[in-house]
Amino acid sequence: MKDNATRLYESAIVIDGLIISKWSGPLFAEMQKAGLTAANCTCSVWENFSETVANIAQWNGWFREHGDHIVKATSVADIRNAKAAGKTAVILGMQNTSAFEDKISYVEILKTLGVGIAQMTYNTQNWVGSGCYESRDSGLSDFGHDVVAEMNRVGMLCDLSHVGPKTSRDVIDASTAPVAYSHCLPSGLKTHPRNKSDEELRYIVEKGGFVGVTMFPPFLAKGVNADISDYVAAMDYVINLVGEDAVGIGTDFTQDYGPDFFDWLNHDKGFGRKLTSFGEIINPEGFRLVRDFPNIADAMSRAGWGDAKIEKVLGLNWLALLDRVWR
Repeated sequence: MKDNATRLYESAIVIDGLIISKWSGPLFAEMQKAGLTAANCTCSVWENFSETVANIAQWNGWFREHGDHIVKATSVADIRNAKAAGKTAVILGMQNTSAFEDKISYVEILKTLGVGIAQMTYNTQNWVGSGCYESRDSGLSDFGHDVVAEMNRVGMLCDLSHVGPKTSRDVIDASTAPVAYSHCLPSGLKTHPRNKSDEELRYIVEKGGFVGVTMFPPFLAKGVNADISDYVAAMDYVINLVGEDAVGIGTDFTQDYGPDFFDWLNHDKGFGRKLTSFGEIINPEGFRLVRDFPNIADAMSRAGWGDAKIEKVLGLNWLALLDRVWR
């Protein structure tokens, strides 16, 4: 007989706010089997417009080839339909606005191609603003204000996870739609350039925004020694700051990638100065692979979470946010 946490997980909408794993047929099957209703799947980091379009073309091929496991999601209805069909809805997301280059018109083009989420900067300076590893955070540029306005118009979520604090605050203030940290952790538990202060977490939610909590080990207090209960505790830390209606999951799974990939990620533009070094990546025990996703509901239950709180953080909060932005 299934326990309550298992039954709850199986009936719930489960959304991961960020996965950047090495995409493959076996991984898509694993996402589906794990009961993942939807995920923000990275299709661009350092790539320019044409390179990003080529990546999306590859994704379109995967949607055809692996249609038994995944479907493309450009609306909340697509996500709900994926749940009913027992498939995983893929939200195409960019972890940078480098694909917009210096052309506002590219925002709408990429939206029509299926990009529903774009992070304003990836760690460093670009046309829009500054990243969290930039030595001087210059804030949102004038061009960046235009980009935010256009993203609001077409219904594309502004993501601030790797964005510098001043640029993030400028985006929060400039946007007429809710914005998000799709995958972050609180600096109140560990000081790190990628983690967000209590003030930053409160501010984004006070302005109608959202916090997706990651479990990427370099940002966790216990690092590679963390387990799934430490991840749930980190979510509780954020919930105690901003409330349980504005928090969700954003794992940042990097499954099946090797050192070369992280080397590319951790150099400016993929080839410039080295920004940081993560060392060995070992995800929290109990949540090491996408297939472990069902364990999260049990861990939440063991932490004393009620059913309503579990359902919200598993996916209902993400769904409500996307409904507000995409409509």
